[in-house]
Amino acid sequence: MVSTTQQAALLRGDVLIATDNHAGQGAAVTAQMYVPLVRSQLWEQLTDYSRWVHYFPDITQSRELEASVKQHVKQQSKRITRKLYQAARKAFLLFTAQVEIYLHVVEHLHQSIQFRLERGTFADFAADLVLEDFGDGTLLTYSVKATPMIPAPKFLLEQAMRIDLPGNMKTMRRVLCQP
Repeated sequence: MVSTTQQAALLRGDVLIATDNHAGQGAAVTAQMYVPLVRSQLWEQLTDYSRWVHYFPDITQSRELEASVKQHVKQQSKRITRKLYQAARKAFLLFTAQVEIYLHVVEHLHQSIQFRLERGTFADFAADLVLEDFGDGTLLTYSVKATPMIPAPKFLLEQAMRIDLPGNMKTMRRVLCQP
């Protein structure tokens, strides 16, 4: 539930960030932002995974490897599963890390996208993107839990995510809203 103060912040363009608990050396962060487009307008762009290199500047490659569609007649919903490959490059203080991940993706039409690590250069990785009607547009909630294989203090990982994610989300909104 979003408070009145948070609603006002979201509608003026702020990105709200919260740190969550995550086991071991990993970190978990949730970001929320308002996008002045309806869910169906966002959906087509968000599920074009090759565009993610424009949303998140550290992602250098993003491509779909395979897809399948399942209809759930009882629930009147469509579930799409995909396999994705993503590579990223991130500079930390004095060194640059390169990562790659193979993801299992489950899409629930116009509602949510779940990203789960199949293999890659993370000990664990999971992300959930949820779309909800909000004002005249959509509330986009993006939660990430990750543990890199490169040993790093948990507080540094959390700080990096708290600093990078708002900028990435604002870039995502700008790209999504371009005509």
